[in-house]
Amino acid sequence: MSNNFMGCECPLETAEIVLFSAPFDSTTSFRPGTRFAGASIRQNSHGIESYSPYQEKDLFDLRVHDAGELELPFGNTERALRMIEEFVRADKIPFMLGGEHLVTLGAVRAMAKKFPDLHILHFDAHADLRDDYLGERLSHATVMRRIWEIVGDGRIFQCGIRSGDVSEFEFAASHTTMNKFNLHEMRKYVEILKGAPVYFSLDLDVLDPSIFSGTGTPEPGGCSFAELHEAVLLLQNLNIVGCDVVELSPHYDQSGVSSVVACKIIREMLCVL
Repeated sequence: MSNNFMGCECPLETAEIVLFSAPFDSTTSFRPGTRFAGASIRQNSHGIESYSPYQEKDLFDLRVHDAGELELPFGNTERALRMIEEFVRADKIPFMLGGEHLVTLGAVRAMAKKFPDLHILHFDAHADLRDDYLGERLSHATVMRRIWEIVGDGRIFQCGIRSGDVSEFEFAASHTTMNKFNLHEMRKYVEILKGAPVYFSLDLDVLDPSIFSGTGTPEPGGCSFAELHEAVLLLQNLNIVGCDVVELSPHYDQSGVSSVVACKIIREMLCVL
């Protein structure tokens, strides 16, 4: 059995999309373990079909290269982010598997240099807009605040947000576009973002924990898989220049279902790209 994500066997030279893992969870605020997500996703991907009947596409027909896992240091957050930034500078569409959500900052740093008018589409249970968490400015709880410092007002569009402190929601009211609790504004967001370069960041805890329990910060009240899948299919109407799927912590779901859920949505995202 291949160690790659199933179907992602295109040589790097001819690939359009480069899939890779960023196994980093040094700033996780509650339950750690997202560093193991990439291995679990690759293993469980062989339990689903490469063919998407929703889109009538097959991963084996797409030009996707699985570059494996980056060897990121523990205890040196800034160096880990620099390594991610350096990796995604290649002239390919980066598809990153977390890891905790802070890894998105490394990818966005690189993409913003390539696309000065970069916009962010962010699905999550949490706002991630704190200025610091326990005195630390680099945290998975502050990642969207750090990204806002790069892209500025009017460039971050958030969906599914149902958790955060009052300062985060106050900040969002003035600086981001936020769809609280669900993904209902996604069609409107697509119309606004058409033509712009978009980086899509999917924190899997946007799903309800009854569907996706394998995460470090489960938050009841999330969307269903069908709702998430419908929203992901709308991405085909956008210019997605990079994306990530983060915050799977597989050992909190001994059934393995959360890893399979991640695999299926990753397959659908790859087919959309």
